[in-house]
Amino acid sequence: MKIALIQSDLHWEDASANRKNFESKINKIDSGVNLVVLPEMFSTGFTMNASEVAETMQGETVLWMQSVAKQKQLAIVGSLIIAEEGKYYNRMLFVFPNGEIQQYDKRHLFSLAGEHKYYEAGTQKVIVEYSDWKICLQICYDLRFPVFA
Repeated sequence: MKIALIQSDLHWEDASANRKNFESKINKIDSGVNLVVLPEMFSTGFTMNASEVAETMQGETVLWMQSVAKQKQLAIVGSLIIAEEGKYYNRMLFVFPNGEIQQYDKRHLFSLAGEHKYYEAGTQKVIVEYSDWKICLQICYDLRFPVFA
């Protein structure tokens, strides 16, 4: 599998500008890439203003990820702020080339930044099977707790 990791400066809490920025970078990726990995909260930055910038699972950023995956025929993964049933999640979306989505909610919220005050912790381990690989989804601070991986 050929993986492209994309790190970039972000436009603070500006999902539209961040989507444009990442799309321009994705468009420059070699055609042999199977998986694009975007940063945690790539659409907004690591903000605690969840109520102001959260999207739904039918929101523009999710639709954008599906569109890019289908158009480029690759998988794309990254986390964003999702509002669901009155709660906010730091949710990683793994979008397959056909647009199908598997999701993972960050389990270990970073209390030093107050993340636990604004976001609901996930409860499920998620393993994605893609291109003959099994990938355990984790977000940032989750890596400090390998026993849960």
